[in-house]
Amino acid sequence: MTDPALSDPHLTETLIDSEQIFDGKLLHVRRDRVRLPSGGEAVREYIQHPGAVVVIPVLPNGALLFERQFRYPVGRVFLELPAGKIDPGEDIRLTAERELHEETGYQAGRWRHLGVMHPCIGYADERIEIFLAEELHAVASGQRLDEEEFLELVELSLADALAAVRDGRITDAKTITALFWAEKALTAGW
Repeated sequence: MTDPALSDPHLTETLIDSEQIFDGKLLHVRRDRVRLPSGGEAVREYIQHPGAVVVIPVLPNGALLFERQFRYPVGRVFLELPAGKIDPGEDIRLTAERELHEETGYQAGRWRHLGVMHPCIGYADERIEIFLAEELHAVASGQRLDEEEFLELVELSLADALAAVRDGRITDAKTITALFWAEKALTAGW
């Protein structure tokens, strides 16, 4: 892949200096001073995130497996696909396998990496890798939720999931993006 700074110098900002202003368990916040394409300077504050995966689990009956989970920053329960952060040095496929097992109690016989999304490009460097998981089978040990994790599993057909996006029951960006990919991968041969 070509370095964007080389292919688009008229749009690219370059780093002058950088400081870490918050170092949390999951997120790190930086404040950078940058040189603008015009020659001027600006300040950019942004969140560094380790990256994540989202899994589209397709059950043997064709339904997709979702989770209902309370999300503290927004203060409500969301309907979303299984997902989780990538541990340092972890292969993204292994992250997807781990998250599917831990959150749903399933393993998949067939995996397909569909793409990547960047959910908050204005203030974060987070990327979310999108996986399709098929040929699911329950694991004898079941779910392995973290001590602080509480969720319910929900089955929806692809059509019902897309309807839930249209009527506002699903508003989570990673889930909406993954469902776009799922629709194409499962019905249009992408």
